[in-house]
Amino acid sequence: MVDLDGTLVDTLGDFVAALDGMLDDMGLPQLTPAEVETMVGKGSEHLVRSVLQRVGADAARYDEAWTLYQQHYQAVNGRHARLYDGVAEGLQALRRRGMRLACLTNKPRAFALPLLEAKGLAGCFDHVFGGDDFDRKKPDPLPLLRTCEALGTQPSRTLMIGDSSNDAQAARAAGCPVLLVTYGYNHGQPVRGVDADGFIDTLAELAAVR
Repeated sequence: MVDLDGTLVDTLGDFVAALDGMLDDMGLPQLTPAEVETMVGKGSEHLVRSVLQRVGADAARYDEAWTLYQQHYQAVNGRHARLYDGVAEGLQALRRRGMRLACLTNKPRAFALPLLEAKGLAGCFDHVFGGDDFDRKKPDPLPLLRTCEALGTQPSRTLMIGDSSNDAQAARAAGCPVLLVTYGYNHGQPVRGVDADGFIDTLAELAAVR
């Protein structure tokens, strides 16, 4: 199971562009990329709510903001995003070994699928699950447990690869081993302080694991 934002693809530029458009339409001040980065990872709904709170907007404007955000994100999805180094090599190495892979993200499925297609990664995965495919999102263990079921594997034998405490907490609760990449977002906190089974600087390192 592999996370998407901050693990496979650097999507901060897309988030910033979509939020800029949303805030501008609402007559609200924009945030810096550094501010946005600390809010990424718990799903788009959480991101929008966090941004509204940060700029001092009335929480009652959430529905308006959510509609605008979706419109702007759909327009920019993938435009400002880039693959992290070693992603394609790492995924290809796992596929060559016959491992089944699932992309498991808190990003809405309607945004995740086109992004994977645009970046040439869609064919790497047996399954793609978005944050709206389950009743709860990471760090709840439910998405991981359901993904294990889809893959036909036991949690204890199914690795979670992510970039943040969200992924690690979900993996621990689900009984899955977890590796975290040393880049990514992790809510603005040092990732090596997270309880995980190991850390990798690039997914290409997986090609050397025996």
